[in-house]
Parts: sequence; structure tokens; C-alpha cells
Amino acid sequence: MTYTISVADRSYTFDRPVAVADALKALLPELDPLDMMGAFLSSRVLELTDVIDQDCDLRPITYQDEEGRRIYERSLRFVFLLAAGRCFPGEDLMIEHSIGQGLYVHFENRRLTQADVDAIEEEMRHIVSMALPFKRRRWTREKAIDYFRMKGGEDKARLLSYRPYTYFDVYELDGEYEYFYGAMLPSTAYTPVFSLRLYAPGLITTLPSRADPKRPAGFLSLPKHMAVYRESHDWCRMLGCATVAQLNGLIEKGGMRELIRVNEALHDKTLSEIAQDIVNRGARAVFIAGPSSSGKTTFANRLSIHLRVNRLRPVIISMDDFYIDRDKIPLEEDGRPDLEALTALDVELFRSCISSLLRGEETMMPRFNFETKKREEAMVPLRIEPDQPLIVEGIHALNPEIYKSFDRRLICLVYISQLTSVNLDYHNRIRTTDARLLRRLVRDMQFRGTRPEDTLAMWDSVREGEEKWIFPYQEEADIVFNSALHYELPFFRAIAYDILRAVPEDDPNFVRCNRLLKILHYMLPADLSMMDEIPPLSILREFLGGNTLYLHPENYDED
Repeated sequence: MTYTISVADRSYTFDRPVAVADALKALLPELDPLDMMGAFLSSRVLELTDVIDQDCDLRPITYQDEEGRRIYERSLRFVFLLAAGRCFPGEDLMIEHSIGQGLYVHFENRRLTQADVDAIEEEMRHIVSMALPFKRRRWTREKAIDYFRMKGGEDKARLLSYRPYTYFDVYELDGEYEYFYGAMLPSTAYTPVFSLRLYAPGLITTLPSRADPKRPAGFLSLPKHMAVYRESHDWCRMLGCATVAQLNGLIEKGGMRELIRVNEALHDKTLSEIAQDIVNRGARAVFIAGPSSSGKTTFANRLSIHLRVNRLRPVIISMDDFYIDRDKIPLEEDGRPDLEALTALDVELFRSCISSLLRGEETMMPRFNFETKKREEAMVPLRIEPDQPLIVEGIHALNPEIYKSFDRRLICLVYISQLTSVNLDYHNRIRTTDARLLRRLVRDMQFRGTRPEDTLAMWDSVREGEEKWIFPYQEEADIVFNSALHYELPFFRAIAYDILRAVPEDDPNFVRCNRLLKILHYMLPADLSMMDEIPPLSILREFLGGNTLYLHPENYDED
């Protein structure tokens, strides 16, 4: 029997079942085999070692694909865990969060030195040089739980007990076993590009550069973000919800209401401190930016309330009103306007209006109509008094082009993002990107009538805009606010799970959908009757509904 496999406009006929890696090598001989991370077969992700025994069309997965970067990261994490375990037997560690194009790792009872980091990196290089295979094994749930409990991985053992299936695909690397929630590479030889850097008390494992995957990405120093992450992780530990298993335990023990109350009180306390900081600075304008589904609009309104407590009368301005008419936005190479580009805003008009307001002058302010996609002809007069600071919210608010003509001493820059600190387990993190996408899926469906398929389809474009227009300026901020709520994921499990399960498997973005479902598989759903515990001004209400700041949900920001 023969099998015809195609990639784009190329086809090759095999006279026997063939591994994905061999099929891609035959079809794409000009490519370096190490550049291949796997292949898409319709809505499935195939590992390079998977065997094909049918006619099919494949799409190769490279490091330029998000899925390819995730496959590489998982595989490199296993190399790191094996090396760290050999260098420091019995030491517990947590892979906490991303920083730039790397991962921050913290040892539980060890403050690392440069010599420690050098030792781990040397062992990793040795493991890579040995080309050790990542062997996939199928275990029963009971066997997996017993193994990880025996190895001291109580967090993983507890988490796996919640999975709604009776088997697991675990991976073996030189006698050690791990579970990674996704596809892996064939061997350690496929992970030669990385670097380690001491970042006390832990370290950063740097992944390949997206621009040049043959080299490790450059180090990106984000001290303000690291401080916010550190504080958030500390609170997760204190509240007993550092991992999904611990969060599930709180649900089982009836501790969710208390978690909601404390978490919301922490947000309120932080907002109060930010407002006091703004007052102390004497700032006349507060510029707020952040990626999609961070909760910028609710944050701006709540900050306004806290500033009023400080006897100020803030005025909120949306940068969306400074959009130029949709038909006048320059077109990109693909023939479509980039609605998230700085060129979509009338920057000169914005700077002129803000300067005029800060001088105390009456200023004619524009209004943008999102239905007609044009600026209204009638402008609105506005004058502010000395006790009326401006709160300016928009995706470009931290771009220096926006505020370069102002006296920087009068401007306070705030960056807000959902920086989730709850891990699946100690070795598998939940990406902030996935947490924000869950927020957006629920909000778009409930308040914008957008199908989950459409939200999933636009996510790549949203992420590209963030990488280009938001993230490069995040460390410019004077203040960083983490809008993540440690209790929010169980509510999205209760609401988003069935929404995602309704996405058909033949949808082009089912891989992304399935990835979110895998995360939610391990969570117990929150009892939706407990939504009465979530305050009406909570940032989470922007996505779940019931936020009394909004009389018209269609006026939510368009991020």
C-alpha cells in the first residue's frame, strides 16, 4: 500500500508508513531537519516521531510558529530539569513565568550563584550533545500519580488526579519522567540553542531568538515587571493558590469566597497606593497602556475613584477618540489598514489637545464614532482645573511619540497587564497570553456577539500588534499594575469550557482552542453562585459582566 503526503504544492508517495520527520525531509530537503518542530495535520499537532499511514496534507511547524516555540520550550525545559536534578539532587524548583524570550526559574530553598548557573548550563550542554531521545510512554492515571508522588512531585500528582481521562502520555529522558501538556521534539539534539543567566535569587533560561532561531535571544531586563511578578507569586503562596491543584483544593474546601475577598482587597489596596503615588508626584496626566484584555478601562475608572478620594476630580480621556477616519488609515503590505498602528491615530491633534488642556485652556476635543468609523463633525469643549488630572487610556499611551512634547515631570506612565502567577504545577506554567485570551473569548461572546472561532482567528493579529506597539514600551512605565486575579481561572473554567468545546475540530484555530481546553481540563469549575462575591467594580466584571461602571457594554475598549 502506498501513501501520498503533500506539503503546499509538493507531494511524495511512500510505499510504507513513514515518520513525520522523514516525510518532511523527503518533501523539503533544502531545510535543516533541526529547524522542524513538528507538523500540523488538519487540527492536530504531530510530533516528528509520529508515524503517518494515510494520504494527507501536512503543514510543517517551525520556530516561527507559536506552536513550534512551545514545542521547543517544553523540550528545553525537560533538558533543564534533568540537568538541575543532576547538579542539585532533591532541590525543588518552580518554572515561574516568562521574561522577554526566556523563562524565570526559582529554586525553593537555594539562592543560586554564578557557579551554580554555570554548572547547570554545562550539564545541559552535555545532555544536548548526547542526543538523548524524548520517549513517549502511555501510563494509567494511577501509575502516573504514584510515580510523581514517589518522586516528591505532590503538586503534579494532585493535579493529574483531576484530569478527566484515565491515561497520560508522559515523557522519559534518560530514566526520568515528566508530563508536559503538549508535543515534544525527538531528542535533546534538537535543543542546542539556549543560554542561562543568573538573575538572583534564581536564573533565566533564554530561548532562541524569534528573529534568528540559531542564536539565543538577547537578555531583556524588566526589573519593574519582575518585582510585580515576585509580589504576585508571594501572595499566591500566602493564599495557598500557587498551583492549580492548590486552587482546586480551595474550591473543594469551600475557600473560594475568602480567596475572592482577599484578592479583591489586594487590588483595591494597590489601586489606593497607586493613586497616592500619583498625588505625591504631582502628576497632571496619567497615561495608561497595556495589552488586550488587561482591564484597562475598568482600571482607569477605578483609579479615577481613588483619585477622587484624594480630593481630586480626574477627567478620563480615551485615545480612541483620536483615531483618524478608517478610510484614511494607510494600508499595509497586505492591502489592509493596521488599526493598531500608531499611524491610525492623529498624534499631532492628540498632543495639541493635551498640551492645551494642561495649559488650562478651553480645548475642542474630538469624538470618534465606531459605527460610522469616522470622527464626528461636532467637537466637544473641555477645560480642566488644577485639581483635575487627566487619565488617558489607550494602547499607545506609553509610546514616547505620544508624550515627548510634554514635561515628563507632569506625566505618570502606568502599564497594566494580566500577569498570571498561578502555575499548572511547579514545572508547567500558565502563559499570560492564554489567560488573556480566555478573558477575551468570554467577553467577546457575551457582550459583542463574537463567535469564539472569530476571536481565536483574530488573536494572531492582536498579538502581533502587542509585540510591535505595546511590549517594547512596557518598561517605560513609572508604575506596573498586575490585573490578574488569583481566583479568576475557575470562573473561566465554568463559563469558557463549553464555549471552547463547541468549536469544531476542523476549525483552522482548533489547535489554539484545544490548548486552552487542556489547561481548563485540570481545573474545578467555580460555583457560579459565588459570582455575587465579586464586587461590581472588579476588573473581572469587565469580562464576566455586571460591572456597574458600564451602562453600555458596547462601549468597552476595542482592544
